[in-house]
Amino acid sequence: MLAVNYSTIRNKLKNYCDEATDNNQTIIVTRKAEKNVVILSLEKYNRLMKIVQNAEYLSMLDRGIKQLEAGKGQKHDLIEADIDE
Repeated sequence: MLAVNYSTIRNKLKNYCDEATDNNQTIIVTRKAEKNVVILSLEKYNRLMKIVQNAEYLSMLDRGIKQLEAGKGQKHDLIEADIDE
């Protein structure tokens, strides 16, 4: 992980973009008033988003299991699909 101030990143943006994509670096761009931002490769971003989505899905499953264990589930009959149509 690299931390670079805004002026430096502005002058060497290509170099830092290459660092993010070629060397899998995360670059923190420091700015005034703690308005920092992060530069990372699209591949790394997509991996992080997948992790977040999986965590949200697992949390939803956990809530459903707890509801079932608390007796809050409902029983439904299966509906057969009409394949002839």
